[in-house]
Amino acid sequence: MADERLLDKIQSLSDLELATLLCLVAREHCLIGTLPDYVDELAEELCLVASKTFNLTSAIINCHSHTTLDEFATGLLVPQPARGPPSPTHARSISPYRLRHEPSSSTGGPSSSGSYFPSPTPASRPGAFSPRIGPAAIVPSSPSTTTNQPAQQPQIANFILAKNLHLAPRAVQIQALELLRTRRIFTRTSVQTAPKQFLFIAIIGAPSPTQARVTPHLNDFFYLSHWHDAEKDGFDYLDAELPRNGDDDDDVSIASSDSIIKRHGLSPLPDQPSSSFQPLVSEEAHVTEDDISLLSQLTSEAHVEVDVLRYQMNIVSHLRMHRAVVGGVTPQATKYFQYLCKSLAALHGLGYVTGSLVGLAVRKVYGHRVVLVGEEGVEGTERSMQWGSEGGAVGVVMGGWGVEEVVEDVLGMVGVPA
Repeated sequence: MADERLLDKIQSLSDLELATLLCLVAREHCLIGTLPDYVDELAEELCLVASKTFNLTSAIINCHSHTTLDEFATGLLVPQPARGPPSPTHARSISPYRLRHEPSSSTGGPSSSGSYFPSPTPASRPGAFSPRIGPAAIVPSSPSTTTNQPAQQPQIANFILAKNLHLAPRAVQIQALELLRTRRIFTRTSVQTAPKQFLFIAIIGAPSPTQARVTPHLNDFFYLSHWHDAEKDGFDYLDAELPRNGDDDDDVSIASSDSIIKRHGLSPLPDQPSSSFQPLVSEEAHVTEDDISLLSQLTSEAHVEVDVLRYQMNIVSHLRMHRAVVGGVTPQATKYFQYLCKSLAALHGLGYVTGSLVGLAVRKVYGHRVVLVGEEGVEGTERSMQWGSEGGAVGVVMGGWGVEEVVEDVLGMVGVPA
């Protein structure tokens, strides 16, 4: 069982922070989708999550149809900050962190909307929802404080945020897959190895959650997927940092790169495109490396009853045999599915996996994987047509199916263990 200190930390995290935390615990990677208009803001928010929540470095790679392998490899690297003595120029401003409250279900389990951790009411957890106070910005030190520091070679950042990776050429996406598999990448002059805490996040702008995908092999390598509804959930760190009415910075454009540098202390990397920035790391991490190690240990110790294991396998079998599904239920997905169930148990302070956690895990693992009949570029037809069904009739029946509907249909067919 996790201690109360760690559980209180987890309870206060947003869904974006929980998605990244689950990936860090599993040492795997994720795909996060949002509407195309919010891709830039989502990348900025994740930069702040990396620095303020986990005290880790990050780098943004702006992918497009003409992205080259050199641009991709160079975009992964960030300069290593020189660790000098404290200076009075390292001033920090402090602002309250707005916490979002959402009504929890009557059972206290995960909500069907896909939230990783339902927020309990203030009455059930007194004092657990005081506003978080965090560093809003770190003022870079003056050049005189670093003149005597030895130069360090750039290294791969802890968080790699690949915006619109689905638009990148296939060769670049294959290179990304190789990086995830081997945790290293070859540049023109050296071989770069990923750090211990390494998370690659593909940020995909798409009109719906099930359309946020990349090349099939790379797509299957992502541990889980998460859809961020910017209009509903907002951006916690960015909202806390935005200038208020009457401030002197009201005329600063939120979307401009200059305002990003000014608000968040981001600095462009040398010989890097202007779209790639490195946030200065906060001195106080909300979730520490020890917390991540403890959650990893609790995940490995989580117990799965035989009935719950049977429930997991029945879900996988029904997904494979569903008449609207032609692919995507892979062995890799099954392995991730079982591990995520145990990770969610540790996240909720449980030593065992429950049926409701299984239902949440299947939505996160298979949402970006399941391939349906009739999808663009997909070969194959609904299986009943092999036995004489008419194509027009099958098209009418299959017309309303989407990945979310298929997953909910399967969960409704498979009995939940008592």
